[in-house]
Amino acid sequence: MPDWLPSGRAAPSDTVPDGDAHLALARESLRELLDDERVPAEVRDALSDDYRQVESMLDKLEHGHIHIAVFGRVSVGKSALVNALLGEQRFATSPLHGETRTIQHGQWHEFRDGNVFLIDTPGINEVGGEAREQLARDVAGRSDLVVFVVDGDLTKVEIDALRTLVDTRRPLILVLNKVDRYTDEERQQLSAALHEHSRGLLPAEHLVSAAAQPAAQWVVRVDADGNEREEQRTPPPRVDALKARLWEVLENEGKTLAALNASLFAGELSDQVATRVITARRTLGERVIRTWCIAKGVAVALNPVPVADLAAAAIVDVSMVVHLSRAYGLPLSRAEAGGLVKTIGAQMLVLIGTVWAVHLIASALKLGTGGLSAVVTGGAQGVVAYYSTYVVGRAAERYLANGRSWGEAGPKLAVKEILDSLDRDSIVEQAKADIRARLGTG
Repeated sequence: MPDWLPSGRAAPSDTVPDGDAHLALARESLRELLDDERVPAEVRDALSDDYRQVESMLDKLEHGHIHIAVFGRVSVGKSALVNALLGEQRFATSPLHGETRTIQHGQWHEFRDGNVFLIDTPGINEVGGEAREQLARDVAGRSDLVVFVVDGDLTKVEIDALRTLVDTRRPLILVLNKVDRYTDEERQQLSAALHEHSRGLLPAEHLVSAAAQPAAQWVVRVDADGNEREEQRTPPPRVDALKARLWEVLENEGKTLAALNASLFAGELSDQVATRVITARRTLGERVIRTWCIAKGVAVALNPVPVADLAAAAIVDVSMVVHLSRAYGLPLSRAEAGGLVKTIGAQMLVLIGTVWAVHLIASALKLGTGGLSAVVTGGAQGVVAYYSTYVVGRAAERYLANGRSWGEAGPKLAVKEILDSLDRDSIVEQAKADIRARLGTG
């Protein structure tokens, strides 16, 4: 098990291949995600930013880059810590809150071939900085390793953020910065408190201390003649413990971290794609069903011949199911759609026989009346036809969403559940409004 996983948290797999194998698997997963032709264009457009991140992540893997995000509250010294690790004043530091307002990164040349990038993020708790807080969380979630910086005991905001990051399964190193401000006794007390509050969230050895930007000190210098002179001296940064821990993790797990992060991101995006596809299909399916409900309701309302009514009803229902099957990417032939309509119709006849009785009675009334009566009875019959097609459409949609299967429960239970879930009165009112609007009768 990698040492960055806290006790009690299982590794992603019991059989962990070496780093190169991990990278190969991750690259394959990302390419499959990018090249999946089954994803509708509208879903790709809606998730365009995520797909661009996949492309960037794939490029990152191809070049062997590793990203380390430095995360924490405002003014805990994140930028100073990054500068200290880089060995240069790359990023601005300030006693004012919120100096870091955007994501910034620097290449850490000190480690191996310079394939490690340190990412400085905005503070997570700045007043009015909700967007920057979300940005920081997003970057941390996309990074291979997170350095969580604090300058004292953990606050509630920090504990909540730490738990959120642990749930993303990214490895964490907790850094107590600004230790030069505390006495030895205070440092020991803080270290004990941090160990207690982070217990179960990260390994104990992943808590290290640092002084990224030590406060200036006044010193007395004595020259050769014995003259004393007081001057200010700024001690060098104290980040050796953090460097050593980072190097150890990167040497042992660097490639695996990058591959794991890419795989996690690919899995998260796959879930988003699946959700979007289902939503898009349901939206399109609802549109298809309503279109054919209106068509059937109007056709039945206007047609004075009962036998022709029934024939038109069957034709409309079959056509609707054919269109639905295409929307769900599981095209049915007209014969297959007809068989599905018959199956659903048979269950409806058992469950709502009275509705079909009203349908037939309305047909008979329409045949024997004329003028306004025919319009009135035809309209009533059209509403019944609209409703029945809506039920057929919803049942067919469930069948298609389950991969052309009714599941273990069978069609009868599926149709019953759909009927029980519908608000019949609201559908009838919608049917009346749609038919009137199409007929232009107000």
